[in-house]
Amino acid sequence: MVSFFDRAIVQLDRALRTVTPGAATASRPSPANNHKESEFSSKENKHASGLMRINHTGEVCAQALYAGQATTAKLESIREEMEHAAREEIDHLVWCEQRLLDLNSKPSILNPFFYGASFVIGAGAGLISDKLSLGFVAATEDQVCLHIDKHLDALPTEDHRSKAVLQQMRLDEAQHKEMALQSGGYVFPPIIMSIMTRVSKIMTMSTYRV
Repeated sequence: MVSFFDRAIVQLDRALRTVTPGAATASRPSPANNHKESEFSSKENKHASGLMRINHTGEVCAQALYAGQATTAKLESIREEMEHAAREEIDHLVWCEQRLLDLNSKPSILNPFFYGASFVIGAGAGLISDKLSLGFVAATEDQVCLHIDKHLDALPTEDHRSKAVLQQMRLDEAQHKEMALQSGGYVFPPIIMSIMTRVSKIMTMSTYRV
């Protein structure tokens, strides 16, 4: 039987690996490896870096959200599903970080703050109920897919490496959403989804540059 203290140590280790550049390791090779690097103007490079920084921070938030929910989940099956999704999100985290390095950029300095805030939200949802927690996952993944779709259109035309990463991420995120709903997740009403969209804009606007 794993104790609460043991889980706390595991989650602390995960937090450090998530917010420390180069500390996490992907289990799958980056989709970007299948494409050659293109030449970009300074403006295009800056824009691509900003978009990939947003996606990287989104993965930081996802790690924290799943970690918080796994910590407080009431059913072992739900905890295992959260852990499985979190492992796939680590791949996304590493891919986005590597892409930022390729673009001579770096992750957002605000990541520790966003990790902490997301962990609290995830843990709070898990404390209330697994149904709400799973619903929050579905709603969050829905928001992520919308962001990715916009970024795929906004990236420089020749940035095939970034697009390959985002396309695979979108497939995984959509699967996480379906997993959460099929496991009994609550379907949030439009008003809640609208609020989540507005809140997410705070993250995107702040991490695009820093």
